[in-house]
Amino acid sequence: MEHVTAPPTPPEAEPDLSADERRPRSHRVAAWTAGLLLAAVSAVLGCRIADTDGITPVPQALAFLPWLLAPGVAALLLAALGRFRVGLVWAVAVLGGLAWFIEPYGKVSDPEGPPVAEIRVLASNVEFGRGAPGLIKTIRERKPDLVFASECDAACAGKLRAALPNAAYPYRQAVSGNGADGSLILSNLPLKPAAGVRGTLGMPGAVADVKGIPVRLQLAHPMPPTPGDVDRWRTELGRLRDFASAGNGQPTLLAGDFNATQDHAAFRHILDTGLRDAARLADAARTPSWPTSLPRPFGTQIDHVLATDDFAAHNARFLEIGDTDHRALLVDLTLHRQPS
Repeated sequence: MEHVTAPPTPPEAEPDLSADERRPRSHRVAAWTAGLLLAAVSAVLGCRIADTDGITPVPQALAFLPWLLAPGVAALLLAALGRFRVGLVWAVAVLGGLAWFIEPYGKVSDPEGPPVAEIRVLASNVEFGRGAPGLIKTIRERKPDLVFASECDAACAGKLRAALPNAAYPYRQAVSGNGADGSLILSNLPLKPAAGVRGTLGMPGAVADVKGIPVRLQLAHPMPPTPGDVDRWRTELGRLRDFASAGNGQPTLLAGDFNATQDHAAFRHILDTGLRDAARLADAARTPSWPTSLPRPFGTQIDHVLATDDFAAHNARFLEIGDTDHRALLVDLTLHRQPS
């Protein structure tokens, strides 16, 4: 009987896998993680480019824009690990955009006209009045001419009145209140009362007489952009902008806790009226003022002294005064008389 050999069985065809499925699982996870990080950072960066603060969580993230470099770098490394070529290009573009916007915002120029007076300004949020003892100590040591104290309630104002000689600071303009509602302008320069900016928290105003030159003063303390309060925060920063733009060329100081940084469109719109950030003029841009629970250089700068171009600024210092989550900003200003 003839033996018939069966034909060989053809090898089983390999499944047709996509390029993504052929990659190791670790590479796929790295690529997907890079994409998610880049999408989140790009959403915040896109709002910065579009000059808008967007909606929660964008305003909160914009406050820490420089620190978005960390997830940007992580995404770049993950894209390289996952051999995610589009992600590599995307990450480089995002990092370049962040680096571009980290540069300080606003104009820098020397005032025209001769110097008239030196003014030392202290802006401090004392967190529900708890930082009053540290503020008193700082005032005694540093001897500012103007003090803008946010969240200085009735008890805080009483402590300042009792601890500081009336002869040293005879002029005050305040909005009384409890906890965060109260605020105070303290001065050794003659003050006249002025209508403050309306807000949820106290924002007193005044006009100081600086060697015969009237200087508009306004304490800034809009609501923070917490979820649910972003619209109110934006509205109150808009009112501060309206105050700044209504100066008609008069020297102006706008100081306090703005709950905003240069990366917030609503804050930049205030600077666009012609005010300049004194910390930037004094080479202290982006020095963190909040929160004190984070060591430097972490945190963000939300406490500012803004001035018209009648002022030069130097020696900006962010001071730990204790018992408050804000560092106080102390800056020396020189008022110049504008040429006629």
